Amino acid sequence: MKRFYLKNQLRLKSFRAADDVITDYYRALACAISKPLVDIPLMAFDLEMTGLNAQFDQILSIGMVPIQNGMLQLKDADYRLVSIEGSVGDSAAIHGIVDGQLESAISAKEAMHWFLEKTQGHVLIAHHAPLDLCFLKAEIFRCFGEKMTFVSIDTMSLERARILRQHEVIKEGALRLDACRSRYGLPIYAAHNAAVDALSCGELLLAQMASIAGTEELTLSDLLR
Repeated sequence: MKRFYLKNQLRLKSFRAADDVITDYYRALACAISKPLVDIPLMAFDLEMTGLNAQFDQILSIGMVPIQNGMLQLKDADYRLVSIEGSVGDSAAIHGIVDGQLESAISAKEAMHWFLEKTQGHVLIAHHAPLDLCFLKAEIFRCFGEKMTFVSIDTMSLERARILRQHEVIKEGALRLDACRSRYGLPIYAAHNAAVDALSCGELLLAQMASIAGTEELTLSDLLR
């Protein structure tokens, strides 16, 4: 039922969208989610931002790694730096991006077009997806005046549900990406940027799917929250 509703919503939005890239995005996604989960292209992604408030802070970088047929497609991984207004300020201590690195960055509008084109026909994957999607929606609205709808799987939400099903207490920090990965025996990556975090998220999702599925066949609805 959820997938049927999403498909109709996406088709309706494709007719109403003013920008051709957004129209094509909705049409391709409506087609993709009609398929069995194993055949749906997935795109793990991550953003680095100057802060956590999508109305005032800005996107600095975007990393993404596609997943096809249950396998990460590292050869098609991609990364972009995004230019901002003003300075990165103290946020550099978190993401490691400094002002000088942004001299060759693409504009926010170019970044949004690039993101929509690269993720066309994919269900998005992110850790704490609502935060990243909030930034993308705010930026797309600023650039194109369109209110965007995405279909996404949130690895943090999946892990929270798994812990609660086991009647465990969710301790502080237990839902951080590295903490979630450690429970599945996944390695800790020393580097920290959007591309590496997108890869980390993609690996986590595959481990979660294997744990959730058992002997059953998963559907997209099993992963949407």
